[in-house]
Amino acid sequence: MQFPRHRILIFARAPVPGRCKRRLAPALGREGAARLARNLLAHTLARVEAARLAPAILCCHPHAGHPQFRQWELEKWSQEGSDLGERMWRAAARALETAEGVVIVGSDCPACDAAYLETALKELRRNEVVIGPAEDGGYVLIGLQRAERRLFEEISWGGADVLEKTLRRAERLGLGVKRLATRWDVDRPEDLARLRRSFPAIVSE
Repeated sequence: MQFPRHRILIFARAPVPGRCKRRLAPALGREGAARLARNLLAHTLARVEAARLAPAILCCHPHAGHPQFRQWELEKWSQEGSDLGERMWRAAARALETAEGVVIVGSDCPACDAAYLETALKELRRNEVVIGPAEDGGYVLIGLQRAERRLFEEISWGGADVLEKTLRRAERLGLGVKRLATRWDVDRPEDLARLRRSFPAIVSE
C-alpha cells in the first residue's frame, strides 16, 4: 500500500427503503432509492479496495452490525454522535489514535476515483486539512492530520454553505487547507441523468 500509515473512512447509511437517499425517492421510489444507495456503496468500496492506497474502514449508520453491511468484509465501525459532524469527528479521532492522517469520503460520489483519493492522501502529507468541494456547496472528501472538533460543529449538514463554513472555520483555527478539484455527488433527482451517462452500470445493477 502506498499510504499504510493513513486511513480511508467510508461513511455510509444502511440502504434501507425510506431511510436513505430520501431526496431521490420522488424520482426512483423508496425501493429504487435504496437500491441505488447500495449500488453506490458497492461501487465505492470496490474502487477503494482495488486502489490499495491505504487501509479502509466502513463507518456504518445506524451501526456496524446492521444486516445491510454484512456482505462486505472490511473493518467496520459504528458511527457515533448526534449529527454527521460529530460522527465524522469521532471517527477521525479514533482513526488518528494510530494513523498519521485520515481521509473521510461518502459513498455517493462515483466521480471520487482512485486518482482523486491518491491526490488527497499526497496533499495530506503537506497540509493539515485537505478538502474536496462538491458542486452543491458541500464537500465530497475531507482529510485531516488531527481531529479538530470545532471544524465540525454548528454546521447545517446538507445545506449549500457547508464548504464555505468549513473553510472559514479552518481559517479561524489557523489550519492550513488544500482545496482539491470540485466533484459532484448523487443527492438530487437532477443528478440522476449525469449518473446514467457517466456510470450506467451503477443505475442498471
